[in-house]
Amino acid sequence: MTTDTIPVPAVSPRVHYLADGVASRFAFAFPVYAAADLTLHLDDAPVTMGFSLDGLGEPGGGAVRFATPPAAGSRITIQRRVSLDRQADFLESGAISARSLNAQLNRLTAMVQQLAADQDKMLKLAATDLPASPLLPGRSVRAGKALGFDEAGNPVALGLEALPTTAQASAHGAGAVARPVADKLRDLVSVRDFGAVGDGVADDTGAILAALAAHRSVFLPAGTYRTSATITLGYGQTLYGEGEGSVIQARASAYDPVNLPEYPSQFNAVEMVDGYAALRNLRIVGGASGVKIYGRDGPAVKNVVENISIWDSLIGLVLDGYDDTNRPCYWNHIARVLVARPALHGVLLTVEGDGDTPNANKFQDVRVYSLSAPMSGCGFFVSAGRFNNAFTDCEANLHPGAEACMRLGAATDQNLIVNFYAESLGALPGIRIDNGSQNSGIVNLFSATAGQPIWDPTGARAYTAMNAGYPLRNLLKETHITDLRVEGFSVDTNYVEPQAGGLVEAELTSTSHLVSAFGGEVEFRLPAAGTANGRMLTIKKTDASAHPVRVTELGGPGPDGRPVVLASRYDSVSVISNGANWWVTGGTAQPGNAEFRDVAGLFEPDLAKALYLISGADGDVEVRLPSPSASHAVGRSLTIKKADDSDGVVTVTAATGIGPDGRVWRLGKRYEYVRVFSNGAGWWVTAASRSPAPLHFHEAAGLFQPDLGAAFYLVSAYAGPVEVRLPAPAEGNSGIAVTIKKTDPGSHPVTISSGDGTTGPDGGRVTLAAQYDGVVALSNGAAWHLVGRCR
Repeated sequence: MTTDTIPVPAVSPRVHYLADGVASRFAFAFPVYAAADLTLHLDDAPVTMGFSLDGLGEPGGGAVRFATPPAAGSRITIQRRVSLDRQADFLESGAISARSLNAQLNRLTAMVQQLAADQDKMLKLAATDLPASPLLPGRSVRAGKALGFDEAGNPVALGLEALPTTAQASAHGAGAVARPVADKLRDLVSVRDFGAVGDGVADDTGAILAALAAHRSVFLPAGTYRTSATITLGYGQTLYGEGEGSVIQARASAYDPVNLPEYPSQFNAVEMVDGYAALRNLRIVGGASGVKIYGRDGPAVKNVVENISIWDSLIGLVLDGYDDTNRPCYWNHIARVLVARPALHGVLLTVEGDGDTPNANKFQDVRVYSLSAPMSGCGFFVSAGRFNNAFTDCEANLHPGAEACMRLGAATDQNLIVNFYAESLGALPGIRIDNGSQNSGIVNLFSATAGQPIWDPTGARAYTAMNAGYPLRNLLKETHITDLRVEGFSVDTNYVEPQAGGLVEAELTSTSHLVSAFGGEVEFRLPAAGTANGRMLTIKKTDASAHPVRVTELGGPGPDGRPVVLASRYDSVSVISNGANWWVTGGTAQPGNAEFRDVAGLFEPDLAKALYLISGADGDVEVRLPSPSASHAVGRSLTIKKADDSDGVVTVTAATGIGPDGRVWRLGKRYEYVRVFSNGAGWWVTAASRSPAPLHFHEAAGLFQPDLGAAFYLVSAYAGPVEVRLPAPAEGNSGIAVTIKKTDPGSHPVTISSGDGTTGPDGGRVTLAAQYDGVVALSNGAAWHLVGRCR
């Protein structure tokens, strides 16, 4: 704008052009003082961008320059519109600047020109016309009527039936056709056309129902329409108003924004009993339910409820599966709805008869707000509902006495909750899930209540959550991730302690299983590997009892092809399924587990221990290993050790008749041991010892039959000749080597034989005649062989 004030020429502040599709610059002859004072329209649409302004502040006007020439035939309107206000204040006795005075006079002139231009568009009497009344008939008189003039030229209301049948009306714009005026006026049907008053006092129920009985689309003008019975929308019907000014009052008393409400209504304010109906732009006050959608007359599908507020109902909005699966409540759309001050629930999805659950309904921007009014139920209660009922950008702000901001009942699954806002000063949960609600999803939950964000009383956790809940913000089901970086990691743990032991079926909802076998031996059975592809589990024995925990597989051989035995406290195994088998990936057997046995006779170890300490104090003990191909033997390693210094002998055999390394092992002295391993085909000795070397001294004349429990036999013949008769060679002594040595200097010999005394090592009797004579004999199970001599 220039620094000098500019005169205001006597021109209209409005100019019109008809575009030719080529020109992009359009001039105007009136001055524009500020860019905000200029308005531009193409046809009837305002234009706020895509053009530039030339000549701002110039007395002779300027021009509008479009970036793209307007389409041919477009109507261009350029106006100067200044705000009708005073922007300067001259001080008392102060200096008056000519510039300021001229600017204000210019502004006043511009205002006058603007008003004059507006009056040019108004209907008005000619200056030469005789005086007539400028007043329209009263509102109640002109409602639903046409405007006409009496014989004096005064405005009057005319009934539509009084209009000439030849009167025509046409819409503005290319292609519009002329229609009879009466026909044109019938395009919009109002409840007032049927006698509705809308003053909040008169009962307008009959008028509204009559209008809906006669027409598919009915308008509810601004007003308060008291009703005493349900307003019912049938198939394809629409009831719409002007927004909050159009009120259905389903009770006698008016809406009271200050005092707590009462709930006298015993009927539903509005019912949608079929499909494809619409309820828009209204306020509903009162009602047992504000709006109920159910398939009374036909399938309640594709109904629309939008831009509605529902006040002071027992239940704000009800979707009911009703009593017939052929008339379901599916695919309805509820948007931009406020339910305020409900007594029980804000939104309820239920099935009151034998019908199907309400499914696949969409709720968007639905808010339940108790506004300090007592409330006993839930903001949103999906008592029954499945298959993608979706709640997006919804909110519940409830009284502390409410039950839950949102509740998913026992008959629900596969619902979706996105961007839900929960708030209350009470300890109610943000979302309560009664049965885990299988496959339901919760995304972006903001919960500002004193209760849990998500409360799953059953602990089933069958839902999925993302950025929702506390302390776990995410609860995901089977998920494929290409690349994952984890800074902190924790797993769900399941503790199992059957009272008397027995079978425990693995739950794949937990990763770690702590199992106590205190009450008895436990079989922890994994599911079939084919049903658990990719699953990883760790099983650990927690108690110090002697009862083992055996890890098996349903219908399969078990991890690594065999059952895994956890015998001692803290033993564990980690397994993974690849869909074909369970595989052992890790485990511990700590501390070393052992069993002590002090009963003579046969002992068959269960292989649940790593070490078996055997006492022969009560007599000889045979430790008989199971077949090496037995499922609990394959891969097992164990040690058998003689624990006492008695004469009782411990022998190690196998159920197949062939002992470790193909023979019977004899442990005759304390601390002797053998360590064995099964590869499924045989038992193999991995370590053995005789420590310290056993020694036996004999000094009586006559027959001496050694028990082979010693490695060295020192024999004195001082009292007379001695025959040392070894047992007959047999499988039981195969591999045993003994040393026999004469200790005395006398003349009596020591003779070595075997079996019945007729034979001996290398097929004959051996004589030791001199002191320190000795031999080493070895049995191969078929004969005794001399493997060494000494003098």
